Amino acid sequence: MVKCSDIAKMNLDGMWLLAGKAGLDRVVSWTYVVLTRPFDDHMNHGNFAFCGVDFERFGWNEVEKIMLELNDLKISGFAVSIKDEKEPVPERILNLAEELALPLFQIRWEKASFVDLAQSIGNYIVEENNKANRKGDFLYNLLFGYDINERYIEKIAGLFGMDFSIPHRVGIIVVDRVYGDNLENDEHTYNYYMSCMTKMISDMEDATLFMNFLNKGVILFPDYEDDRIIKKLEYILNQLDEDIQFRGRIKSTCILGRPYLNPQDYGKSYQEAKSLIFKKDALVSSQKKKVISSSMMGIYKFLFANGNREEIGAYCEKKLRKLEEYDSANSTDLIDTFLAYYMNGFNVSKTASALYIHRNTLQYRLAKISELLELELDDYRECLEIINCIMVKKMMFSQ
Repeated sequence: MVKCSDIAKMNLDGMWLLAGKAGLDRVVSWTYVVLTRPFDDHMNHGNFAFCGVDFERFGWNEVEKIMLELNDLKISGFAVSIKDEKEPVPERILNLAEELALPLFQIRWEKASFVDLAQSIGNYIVEENNKANRKGDFLYNLLFGYDINERYIEKIAGLFGMDFSIPHRVGIIVVDRVYGDNLENDEHTYNYYMSCMTKMISDMEDATLFMNFLNKGVILFPDYEDDRIIKKLEYILNQLDEDIQFRGRIKSTCILGRPYLNPQDYGKSYQEAKSLIFKKDALVSSQKKKVISSSMMGIYKFLFANGNREEIGAYCEKKLRKLEEYDSANSTDLIDTFLAYYMNGFNVSKTASALYIHRNTLQYRLAKISELLELELDDYRECLEIINCIMVKKMMFSQ
């Protein structure tokens, strides 16, 4: 994947950066020549736009409007070429680029073949995408290939500078999406999100393999004792969550399998991560916790090793039956409400905010829980008993 900073480093003949350096990390998905409105009919997230200032169709007032409109459409960068070099770019245009953190380039008029420039950038994007795809192909073969021999493994290590003498583990990045009225726009946003994720992961210094697979991200990385890659993944996924383009629309969680030394066992790590997907909501104890694994199950994981699975299940079923029956009959979610109440420190305001409901609605639900279970909400021992039953069911019996 390509960023505006990569385009700046291409040193294209007659094209240079004017302003908006703060936005150079914007990912470029493709190129777009500004011609006619409506732009949102043609524009996709991450497009790099070219605009010829001819003072007839496009003067500086129009350019200013275009920059604002295209920035709202999540443009990655903007380039202007001024007919016959009639005048310099006005200060207000430069200031706007700085304000929007929108990389603004200028193209010398005599060199201004937008088609050639767009083709050069497009070829570069295709080349970078092909590199990412090759990594994805290698990872797919490592995880699912039928004949992963030592020679093939050496080839991968040599191509991508990977050290398979260190244990590696697989992470599955599960992407949760909120759909709006425009499904086509939602899909563009998702594709751009995954492009940004791919670029950010590929920029990590440590050797990793990454691919998009079945609407999820899959990453293979060395398992260092200092967990530095896990910390970088936490940082990347939190950055994406907080990006104004994706906030409230898309968020991700990375689920890890166990580390293995033998590359032929990496598929096991993938399957282990896959088995935890349906348990991720129970494992995540913080909105900022973006990387989870079976080790986060704490004391609950020991229940899996015991032979009294059915007995434990029956006990939890009995404790939660009234809540489950009420939820089923009334299409409510009292169980998840009570879990959220616990996750937010039994704080009504925080819980209501986390659930996006009014605090009066939450108070009503808590009162109903108290009534059904004959439970005093200030009896923390009894509350913890219910929470444990909820957690055990989510971890042991969710499919």
